[in-house]
Amino acid sequence: MKTSSPHCFCTLAIAAAVTLLLAIPARAQSSAPGELTIQTTAADNAAVLAARLRYRHARPANTAAGQELRVQQTAERTSLHNGTSGGRESREILQYFGDVTYGGGQVVKSAVSHAIYLQPQTGSQCTIATCWGDPEEFLRDLDNSDFIHVIDQYVWLHDANRYTVGFHATVNYTPQATPLLDTDIQAIVHAVAAKKGASGYGHIYHVFLPPGQDECFDSTLSECYSPDNPATFYICGYHSSVDFADIGHVIYTFQPYQNVNGCQVQPGTPNGRLVDSADDNLDHELIESITDPDGDAWTNTSSAYYSGAEIADECQYYKDFQNEYLDSSYVPTFQIGAHVYAVQLVYSNEQHACSSAP
Repeated sequence: MKTSSPHCFCTLAIAAAVTLLLAIPARAQSSAPGELTIQTTAADNAAVLAARLRYRHARPANTAAGQELRVQQTAERTSLHNGTSGGRESREILQYFGDVTYGGGQVVKSAVSHAIYLQPQTGSQCTIATCWGDPEEFLRDLDNSDFIHVIDQYVWLHDANRYTVGFHATVNYTPQATPLLDTDIQAIVHAVAAKKGASGYGHIYHVFLPPGQDECFDSTLSECYSPDNPATFYICGYHSSVDFADIGHVIYTFQPYQNVNGCQVQPGTPNGRLVDSADDNLDHELIESITDPDGDAWTNTSSAYYSGAEIADECQYYKDFQNEYLDSSYVPTFQIGAHVYAVQLVYSNEQHACSSAP
């Protein structure tokens, strides 16, 4: 987990034309009636300079650097932990090792997801299908599944169709030799959210990067998604929230290209590694955005090892029936809505286990 304060903003390196597309049926994303084209401007950069980064929570990569980050996180959690033992809280209430506790913060009871795809203007073609599969179809399936109802216990609602899919945006940009920064991602999100007037807890933006594009938290370039640079390849994604002075609170997730060693799922999954790897990370970050958007809602406070972990973190590394870890890229295969996917489970307090259904 990383909880971060705002960093120095570097001038946005993307000459970005952003095309907003109205929601259209799954598997028909290439036809886009009603297109609206906008461009990031100095106003978006200024909005980021004036913004307050509320929270950022990273998913470590299955790499040596990612393992280093997990060790660091565990040490930080242990030092902050006040010493419960045997899974029991001080008030003698039974608390299971993996159970998460409500910290009083905001949860997302319902929201519309909006995908933002960065598509290179030069080099190889990168359509939504060839670079990411069909994340919006996965989101629609998730909204119509038993799986999404695992989180009902954390938002205190049981209604159907609470997490729908809205418009999506396409960002045509020139690939950067240097990594993008989180401030660049914020500027793109601001441009889209401001144009559509869609901010607050009812909207979640998912920013998808094409293959070959690195990204780092800040200008130190020390903690990055960087498959081409193993020394800094710490993360596979994150979810974040930011307060803009002009449009208010915005929730977004970072979705870099997942079909690389360190982020991809195991071979032989039902939709192929490209699709299931992208959906696995989207599953992880969306569900944590819902249950802990600002870092003060549902986290683990019952064990030193998991202290501060969110409900997807605890199920990222799958165990078999003998309770032994399988390959770190392994995720289970199960039905989600109308299709079968290979994605990770999420933790259920009610079942005291990682689960795919309530």
